[in-house]
Amino acid sequence: MKSLQFWFDPISPYAYLGFERLPQALEGLSYSVDYRPILFAGLLKAWGQKGPAEIEPKRAWTFRQIAWQAHRLGVQIDTPAQHPFNPLALLRLLHACAPEGGMPNRWQCEQVFHHVWHGGADANDAQRLAELRARLAPARDPDGEAVKQSVKDSTAAALARGIFGVPTIEVDGRLFWGLDSLEMLAAYLRGDPWFDGPDWDAAATPRPGIART
Repeated sequence: MKSLQFWFDPISPYAYLGFERLPQALEGLSYSVDYRPILFAGLLKAWGQKGPAEIEPKRAWTFRQIAWQAHRLGVQIDTPAQHPFNPLALLRLLHACAPEGGMPNRWQCEQVFHHVWHGGADANDAQRLAELRARLAPARDPDGEAVKQSVKDSTAAALARGIFGVPTIEVDGRLFWGLDSLEMLAAYLRGDPWFDGPDWDAAATPRPGIART
């Protein structure tokens, strides 16, 4: 059985769709999943990038594409009333749901994803957050310093692995980024010999070129 780490931030529609699609994409394979909530904005800051929603033409295309992807996959998706939004309350809630050093389970992650991507409401509405918190009944205090540090530590751990976006699925030290990597991940888990040859490393070999200043 392969052990997968699913790195995500509920702010990302691609992370939501990847989460929903994962069981079907990997149907018939033997695996377990650890769900690892991290702060996407922390990745963007560390790598010097802007998020898709921060560039207007890219934002428009992103939400058209995810609407199409959801339609194609038969997955409900309703863009929240405000996007982008600050996901820290949700990330801390997810970390608080797990015992110290642990990770939230799939049901807990699903509840948070549906909170954001079902219904089109404000993900940070105080009443909705209170209802979500009551439903999840976290084991630890989401507002406690230990939980806040846990979010920071998980994001730092993702950066240390070279993770730059969400969702990223890690298995055997290999990183598979994005909704559209699920087919590639499934091929790897099925033992496609391409992954054992030189092509995996050769494809990522740097080609020196023009550097922007």
